[in-house]
Amino acid sequence: MSGERTPEALAAMLVTLLDVEAIDTDLYRGSRQPGGRGRVFGGQVIAQALQAAQRSAEGKDAHSLHAYFMRPGDENFPIVYRVTRDFEGRSFATRRVVASQQGQPILTMTASFQLPEDGLHHQSAMPDVPGPETLKSERELRLAIADQVPEKFRDFFTRRQNAIEMRPLHPRSWFAPEVRAPNNAAWFRVAAPIGDDPAVHRAALAYASDMALLATSMMPHGVNWLMPEMQTASLDHALWIHEPFRADEWLLYTTDSPWAGHARGMNRGSIFTADGRLVASVAQEGLIRRRAPSG
Repeated sequence: MSGERTPEALAAMLVTLLDVEAIDTDLYRGSRQPGGRGRVFGGQVIAQALQAAQRSAEGKDAHSLHAYFMRPGDENFPIVYRVTRDFEGRSFATRRVVASQQGQPILTMTASFQLPEDGLHHQSAMPDVPGPETLKSERELRLAIADQVPEKFRDFFTRRQNAIEMRPLHPRSWFAPEVRAPNNAAWFRVAAPIGDDPAVHRAALAYASDMALLATSMMPHGVNWLMPEMQTASLDHALWIHEPFRADEWLLYTTDSPWAGHARGMNRGSIFTADGRLVASVAQEGLIRRRAPSG
């Protein structure tokens, strides 16, 4: 399609988006999504907050973060990140980050960093699933049903707009979601190389880890976030980074939801490299509220 950005351009835009500008000591400003409208994607806020925290932990690698979403971000304004250096030890360091817009906090995050070292090791096995080369991309799946989308939304629905290429094992039903077990899996990667800085790859993983997670808790109920009666939002997000990886190489994201209730859904995720290494674990609780019919 005319006017589409190449994968290389999208990857470069993602790296720029996830970077933060230093405006004072431990104070940073995050870029706005080009052409963004409405709410800011939660993964962007998490990734930018992580980048801000990483700037103050030189020599140590981020191994976990825990974040709470308080208010939706607004694409009309930049986001300011204030970092507090709560702890600096020989092996570990802890940082606290508050993300704000117009003087109001929208997210708080704590992140822990560790000086690299060896130790005891075990991991869960990666599921035996088809490889990404055998699957269609999310965009190919969208193009196949483009004629079912109202014309005013069709260009947005089908255009190449995200630097994260996803290839789901169980393609979603956009218009009539079926009731199914709360388990899902997808391969993903940044669509083009993003350089060799591990901090950038950790930020890209943090960004992508907020995709396809909350939807898992809605699967047993035959609903999705597109339905007008559903109100959905991420409430918190936790990410543990176990091993080195490249976000521009294929990663398998498996998710499950052990519980939902009281308008909340709990979701868990595991991220593996193509050769079977478990490199990250994710947990998130989200709002999945079914609104009462109007009138």
